[in-house]
Amino acid sequence: MRLLWSSLLVFAALGCGNHDGGGKGNPDAAPDSPTCEGIGCKQVQCTGGGTTSISGTVFAPNGTLPIYNATVYVPLRPLDPIVSGASCDRCAELSGNPLVRTTTDEQGRFTLTNVPATTDVPVVIQVGKWRRVITVPSVPECTDTAVATGMTRLPKNKTEGDMPRMALATGEADALECMLRKIGIDESEITNSAGTGRVHLFQGGGGTGQFDAAHGSSTFTGAATTLWDTEAKLSAYDVVFLSCEGEGNRTVGKTTAAKAAMRAYADKGGKVFTSHWHLEWLAGNTPPWDNAITFYFNGHATGETTLPDLGNITADIDATFPKSDALSKWLLNVGASTVRGKIDLRDAQHTAIGFNPTYTERWIHYPGAGARRPSVQYASLTTPLEKPATEKCGRVVFSDIHVSSGDLSANNLLYPSGGCTTNVATLSPQEKVLAFMMFDIASCVGDPIE
Repeated sequence: MRLLWSSLLVFAALGCGNHDGGGKGNPDAAPDSPTCEGIGCKQVQCTGGGTTSISGTVFAPNGTLPIYNATVYVPLRPLDPIVSGASCDRCAELSGNPLVRTTTDEQGRFTLTNVPATTDVPVVIQVGKWRRVITVPSVPECTDTAVATGMTRLPKNKTEGDMPRMALATGEADALECMLRKIGIDESEITNSAGTGRVHLFQGGGGTGQFDAAHGSSTFTGAATTLWDTEAKLSAYDVVFLSCEGEGNRTVGKTTAAKAAMRAYADKGGKVFTSHWHLEWLAGNTPPWDNAITFYFNGHATGETTLPDLGNITADIDATFPKSDALSKWLLNVGASTVRGKIDLRDAQHTAIGFNPTYTERWIHYPGAGARRPSVQYASLTTPLEKPATEKCGRVVFSDIHVSSGDLSANNLLYPSGGCTTNVATLSPQEKVLAFMMFDIASCVGDPIE
């Protein structure tokens, strides 16, 4: 088996015990017992209910935004390489035969208990195909070892670890491409599809389509339609982000074949983030996709005219399922909310007015007032919709918000200097929601919240 560079760190930490495939280390076994394996032989029993632990906080690549529900573990064996492209990645399928594992809380914090008391302990930090391996130089027994903050952020480039392969289509009504820089991805990793970056940019309707001089002046090789016209092209990517192209481009390029390709991509494990008028991938698709969210605009659902935008509102976070409840706590922790369960949104749209709970989870909504109908601002689907939960692999997120307020995308603007004018220090509340969702959508499916 080919070893990742990070796996070599794991090999360096493996020492005693037989390799009989038994898996876990045995905390009750004496050192060098035949029932333990590798550094599992260095686990110790502490008196008085104590434990040997490693603790820290996982951050986004920018080092400031904490990551909720990241998996953190000590592997016993070398890690398998991560293969790019849509695949059915279930959360139980961690490589390296984890000895001990945990997940981060709403503040991004973790504590690994019963870890080996030894030197050079490998620790894996993983969110889907984001993966970084660090080495803790020394772990004294029966005490906690706090890991330095700089060690526990996700990789900002592929020299630091694994990153998903991502595609992003620009659009005239939103600027999702500017968020990639804010969450800390190195600009060297943001290229066109002919480049070697982990993020490939495509030009969507009316959106930015060329890099500025400081970044080579190259064009985005191909329109967004060349990304989504076949399942095979989409399937080269782990995550696809689709910036709103405006109502006039709602159906442009979204052919019957393209919609079937997008659905097949998500069903095989692809992850899709759709902004506002990219609702066509749902509303204009075949059942049950067209029944997952109820839309209100010309030609769909009601046959009536588009509802006026909601503007600036205070929306509700739907805390009826574990991850949305965690979002409400996370938003408080990062200063995006002042009241748990509430969030201020700017320029909220009003095209989604309901959801089908059989297929859809509603994250953020506006209950409506007076003559206004209720509105769904964030919703997600786990695919294939027709399959039981144990067979679902992909995700689709719909946002009825133009998330990158303050930044612009247009075909006369160059990336990034032309329209990306804000930075991580000025993230709005809705951009923090987007950051949360960017990592959640990239995560594996079926993960227990521990």
